[in-house]
Amino acid sequence: MKAFTQLNGLVCPLDRANVDTDAIIPKQFLKSIKRSGFGPNLFDEWRYLDHGEPGMDNSQRAINPEFVLNFPRFSGAQVLLARDNFGCGSSREHAPWAIDDYGFRVVIAPSFADIFFNNCYKNALLPIVLPAGIVDQLFAECEAQEGYRLNVDLETQTVTTPSGQSFGFEITAHRKHCLLNGLDEIGLTLAHADEIRSFEEKHREAKPWLFV
Repeated sequence: MKAFTQLNGLVCPLDRANVDTDAIIPKQFLKSIKRSGFGPNLFDEWRYLDHGEPGMDNSQRAINPEFVLNFPRFSGAQVLLARDNFGCGSSREHAPWAIDDYGFRVVIAPSFADIFFNNCYKNALLPIVLPAGIVDQLFAECEAQEGYRLNVDLETQTVTTPSGQSFGFEITAHRKHCLLNGLDEIGLTLAHADEIRSFEEKHREAKPWLFV
């Protein structure tokens, strides 16, 4: 898993509440479990004017010029600014896969759906909860200033605006450790590989008949 320490990223504002996982990545794209290749279909039904299906050449599809991800000023954005209850709906892990594959590393919102929130940490995304009033301020500043960027520092747990104003955010010590070191559940397990091997060897010696 990719480590996360600090990011100075362009912000893309998605000014919609209750964005569900079917909007993030529609159900027809759930056939693959490779974790990659979902970025072109992130928010597929909003980004394109036609109905998307797996295997389509997205470069040939008509885009929706009114959807924010298609605005040239937000090309290359790495911070997604959202509204309340982001990631609600079904528990599909494809949703954070698509957000990550598109290029976002941080999602900021006043609240998240629980399962989506937890899935973000398993996929190197940093979901940040900030008070609604602060999120309103960030939306207003982003709208007013082209090229609006935020500096996100996981070590200090702060989000800093171009004017230097900083806001703190909460994260558990365990999740922070995992993100800073790029560790998912498998990585955490492999960190104890020597102890696991030692246990297996002792177990084999003590009960050899189990390994015949």
